Amino acid sequence: MKFLRLNLIAVFLIINFSLIAEEKKLTDKNTEFSIYTGMFDFSDDGKKSTLLGFQHQNENLNRDTFLGNISPITGALITADNATYFYTGVQAQYKIGNLNLTPSFTPGLYGQGDGKDLGHIVEFKSELQLSLDLSKESQLGFSYNHLSNASLGDKNPGANSYMFNFFKKF
Repeated sequence: MKFLRLNLIAVFLIINFSLIAEEKKLTDKNTEFSIYTGMFDFSDDGKKSTLLGFQHQNENLNRDTFLGNISPITGALITADNATYFYTGVQAQYKIGNLNLTPSFTPGLYGQGDGKDLGHIVEFKSELQLSLDLSKESQLGFSYNHLSNASLGDKNPGANSYMFNFFKKF
């Protein structure tokens, strides 16, 4: 089972990095990377852990819809307990002056490592982020998310996390 999980994660990474490389060829360097750090599962005293992650968004793929400005995102995080989460999904962005409200939904693959057992390899992350424009090319923000397997596994304890984010456009 562990071997299958590692293979699935490897295939997921290869596909995503291939798509990012193809995307990069089509763009004029209008891309945004964010790095974030915070507390994974802060509401569980026994399994909370610090985390570090990154996320990519290509602004050339943004679309204005009746739901707002929608774009695809891809990212990964790792905790101090070696739990990992690789994800890809969609986010909406709403600008209120220099403030940005950004909800997102990202399905992904979770590896437990020495961290919390979330009950399944497939997990879904719902997130709400609030950020402030520091300049035209950077933002500083705070986000809260919840990971859940939507009862795909025998158990579904979920995990609540908060992060501090820094965004930079290239």
